[in-house]
Amino acid sequence: MAPLEDGREIPAVPRVFSFLLEFFLDLRYTKPDKPGRKEAVPLRGLLAKYRELILYVLFGGLTTLVNWGLYWVLAKPLGVPYLWATALSQVAAILFAYVTNRTWVFESKARGAGEIFLEMVRFFGARGVSFLLDLLCMYVGVDLLHIPDTWMKLFANILVIIANYVFSKLFVFRPSRRS
Repeated sequence: MAPLEDGREIPAVPRVFSFLLEFFLDLRYTKPDKPGRKEAVPLRGLLAKYRELILYVLFGGLTTLVNWGLYWVLAKPLGVPYLWATALSQVAAILFAYVTNRTWVFESKARGAGEIFLEMVRFFGARGVSFLLDLLCMYVGVDLLHIPDTWMKLFANILVIIANYVFSKLFVFRPSRRS
């Protein structure tokens, strides 16, 4: 495993990719240090600095794929009405998001049944709000404004992703008062 500057380690990857990963992390980008002067900084430092945001975008993208993929399968080939397809795909995406956000993105420190239960209640409550936002966007966009459902789904997902990050960062996975 490759250590980051803060001491954490990057999970092992197959040997074929480990060289490429190390090469990429040791690349340097040039950032302006002072006007007229630039400093080379390793990408490894950027990864450590923006780790949470990078992982949120990565797993958010995968969550969106779960949401969109299941929506498409249900709505198009199976002919499930769009609101039902939206509801079912959103539930699957929420379950996927909880596991990935808790484990890798925000590295939840909640321990014990009580703390984990409260975290889950906050997470699913916040996702319930974004679920209603998704359904509302779809209803208003498709039924009232006659926007094609796939375009409206894209717009709704952008709003939901932003809302979910804010909810998770400020409400769900905040550090406990004891830490």
